[in-house]
Amino acid sequence: MEMVKGNRVALIGTGFVGSSYAFGLLNQGVADELVMIDLNEEKAKGDVLDLNHGKVFAANPLNIKFGTYEDCKNVDIVVICAGANQKPGETRLQLVEKNLKIFHSIVTQVVASGFNGIFLVATNPVDVLTYAVWKYSGFPKERVIGSGTILDTARFRYLLGEYFEVAPQNVHGYIIGEHGDSELPVYSSVDIGGVSVMDMIKKNPKYKQEDLDELFVNVRDAAYQIINSKGATYYGIAMGLVRITKAILHNENSILTVSTLLEGEYGEKDVYIGVPAVINRRGVREVTELNLNDTEKEQFHKSADVLRDILKPHF
Repeated sequence: MEMVKGNRVALIGTGFVGSSYAFGLLNQGVADELVMIDLNEEKAKGDVLDLNHGKVFAANPLNIKFGTYEDCKNVDIVVICAGANQKPGETRLQLVEKNLKIFHSIVTQVVASGFNGIFLVATNPVDVLTYAVWKYSGFPKERVIGSGTILDTARFRYLLGEYFEVAPQNVHGYIIGEHGDSELPVYSSVDIGGVSVMDMIKKNPKYKQEDLDELFVNVRDAAYQIINSKGATYYGIAMGLVRITKAILHNENSILTVSTLLEGEYGEKDVYIGVPAVINRRGVREVTELNLNDTEKEQFHKSADVLRDILKPHF
């Protein structure tokens, strides 16, 4: 992909996540242009109108318009938020069958438009569907990115910040693996202001490993709690998508936990999975390999196996 000047985004799917993403994009002034596409054209047109009415209050007004798949030709990023939603009691992985069919149709039409940018996928199960986009599009792996564990990592940092009474921006740590039930916290590399969390537990009796174990369960199961309370999660993931979009369009070389294809990193192959990666205008520049301990290595391998087992019947 040539390095062209212009920050244009096409959003496919204007449901809860998509419209929240558009709202975040407008407020943060990340892009110059946003094309909104949805099967329900009236819904998308309504969102365009509603968002445009708020432009007078935005720091950097975004050119927002309704569009179709043909409009993807000239954009830099296509963000996919379309698909069936996760229902109460339903796991992300139960969504596979429904969403693979939807995605085949979407990706085929986007590629047919002449689109030559970066795919950013948010729909669940995100690791499986990002792999599907890579296969359906024929694009190089660095230009097909999933939201991965960016939200899980944000939840993790937030809760650790609450526990240790520090701002989450000063908590450095990652959730990796499947964006789902087999994900894992990499406690061996978590630090707060440069001090290892493991050392803090050893030195201060008020901090306990059991508390951290419970904290992780709250991170992992957060989506179920939110879905049971209000039917869907959308603000957090929308903010995460805006963050990834900014890293791409502004050529940041930022390290974010996204879903990307592993080709030997962490000892895994042929699987899209959440890991820290350097993100810039070309997409995923490289995967950052954390120094996992033996337990974490085993957990990560099991998580990758979960995803490969789901992919096998389909690819």
